[in-house]
Amino acid sequence: MRKRQVVLRREEPTRSVRTVKYGECQKNHAASVGGYAVDGCREFMASGEEGTGAALACAACGCHRSFHKREVETEVVCECSSPPPSNNGTT
Repeated sequence: MRKRQVVLRREEPTRSVRTVKYGECQKNHAASVGGYAVDGCREFMASGEEGTGAALACAACGCHRSFHKREVETEVVCECSSPPPSNNGTT
């Protein structure tokens, strides 16, 4: 009978951090007349405090946040433990 050895690998915990930013306004103000015209707002700025209705309106152009281009940045964070530093024989 052969013996089997089981090796368990311990995965280092990782997590991802998402940052959402809203860029230029893409609302077509001339859609009702069959044209295409945007207002030139380059970045969403909330009108009020987070958690209020005013936080969803842009202070610059007045449009709802959903009209602004959504840009998501994902960063992977590794909570890896580094090996202890070696003393190289010195104390």
